[in-house]
Amino acid sequence: MGRPTVTDIAREAGVSLATVDRVLNARPGVRAKTIAAVTEAVARLGYVRDMAAANLARGRTTRVAILLPDTESQFVQTLQDALEEAAALATSARMRVDLHRYPASDMHALAALLADLAAGGISGVALMAPETPVLRDALRALQAAGVPVVAMVSDLPNSAPAHFVGIDSHAAGRTAAMLMGRFLGAKTPRVMVIAQSMLLRDSIERRRGFDAVMLRDFPGIEVGQTLETHGAPETLRQVMRLSLESSGPVGGIYLLGSGHRALAQVLSELGLLGRVVTIGHELTPHTTAALRAGWMDAVIAQNVGHIARSTLRVLQAKADQQPINESQERLRLEIILRENLPPSP
Repeated sequence: MGRPTVTDIAREAGVSLATVDRVLNARPGVRAKTIAAVTEAVARLGYVRDMAAANLARGRTTRVAILLPDTESQFVQTLQDALEEAAALATSARMRVDLHRYPASDMHALAALLADLAAGGISGVALMAPETPVLRDALRALQAAGVPVVAMVSDLPNSAPAHFVGIDSHAAGRTAAMLMGRFLGAKTPRVMVIAQSMLLRDSIERRRGFDAVMLRDFPGIEVGQTLETHGAPETLRQVMRLSLESSGPVGGIYLLGSGHRALAQVLSELGLLGRVVTIGHELTPHTTAALRAGWMDAVIAQNVGHIARSTLRVLQAKADQQPINESQERLRLEIILRENLPPSP
């Protein structure tokens, strides 16, 4: 038997095609008994509606907004490029994607932007942001207004988003710890941990996973407290110098988020570039170059193209009130070493 059609549903439920159309599109004027009969027929036949075709037939356009922090992070720019490419392809399915950059340190500005979007009749919002009380309240208000929210890269569990698109950050931290413990060898058994901000859920989960494995499998390695830089190279320089002066030399550095370019400069100034085990996250032009040069030992990454496509698919499914294909949207954690980098162009 081929793929079931609306004609099959009508025959199975004993109703007209017009009635099936009204039920599938949630239009009024259909008795509860008839809705139940059509719904049961859909379930028995295993009918899966082609929502893209339905939207095209109705001339319906889904308008969504995606919000990214306005930083110099190469990862964020790489993600934006992937989102723009996915958005261009999505226009054929009548999806319009509005991409916004917000001031990374101003959650009130982000909350105001979200309020404006809600008032503008948006069908869904996806964002990458730290979970602060101001943002949590803004997202709850957005969802209370019927606008689904998708968290990208860094989860927002206290804001109860409709979906999260990203890797398991706790597992990523555990993986980083296993690599760090094995790579350190005879080097100084002390690790420095650096983060842009511990308000980011992915940084929190990475640190938790890292600590869990280090305590269990490498108890002889001392792991320092997280040094926050807030994206400022001068702050990174200061906290690293103070840490080295107060606690002595390190054998490894774990970078929880962005800041690879600034870290390379500071390590070079301190005479440590290429002399300490360095593990970070996200494959960017800079981390790729660092792996090739040998001063970074490993990068734990996620596919930005998959993030972009998955985000748009999830937003469309939420707008259409359709189920999400969880297996399709599950992102894999990737371990990138110099040895498995793709050939340079």
